[in-house]
Amino acid sequence: MPLISEEPQIPESAQGPRVTPAAGRTAPTPRPVPGPRSAATPRPGRPGPGPARPAPPAQRAQPTPAAPAPVPAAPARPAPTENRSAPQIQLIPAPAAGALDAAEEAVDLLLESGRAPGDILVLTTGEQHPWAAHELSFGEAAYWAQHDAGDDVFFAGVSAVDRAASRPVVVVAVNDDADRTVARTLPVARDRAATLLIVCGDPQTINSALGAGV
Repeated sequence: MPLISEEPQIPESAQGPRVTPAAGRTAPTPRPVPGPRSAATPRPGRPGPGPARPAPPAQRAQPTPAAPAPVPAAPARPAPTENRSAPQIQLIPAPAAGALDAAEEAVDLLLESGRAPGDILVLTTGEQHPWAAHELSFGEAAYWAQHDAGDDVFFAGVSAVDRAASRPVVVVAVNDDADRTVARTLPVARDRAATLLIVCGDPQTINSALGAGV
């Protein structure tokens, strides 16, 4: 008897239906299984890796603008003459015989109001003040040394008005009726007064000497 194999032989027709591609249709190409993307694989829409781009040129420092050429200085002008404002003027009516007493009262009021003694200069158009006559008896050098020290009220006669230095307050005792003497003294006294000029005497004589109403 012929031997029968234990495994049955399956005819080809029994192995299952065979798909026959339809006429005119190409069988689809099997897609590759996605896997890890290599760094060399270009991304869609971007160019592939190529030679390295050159680094952008380093920014050059902006050159510092050159300093403008110095403008030649204008020639020095002479210093302008000091334009000091005119002092305030006060008039104390008094006759020639009482002008010196009026000047002393004015000095006392100034000291009581807080004025420093060294701020006050007293000028007389006629007879010297007793203090000036007493100090001059010791010599002019000692007398003018007190003027230069500037720490006390200083009394001087009209003959010394040009030598006396400026002080904040000048008090003039018009104890001489000579119009020419008063006319020469008051304008100089006004120049010596930095802030205040007090004139004791006849108002008409004083106004005429100053050239304006007081």
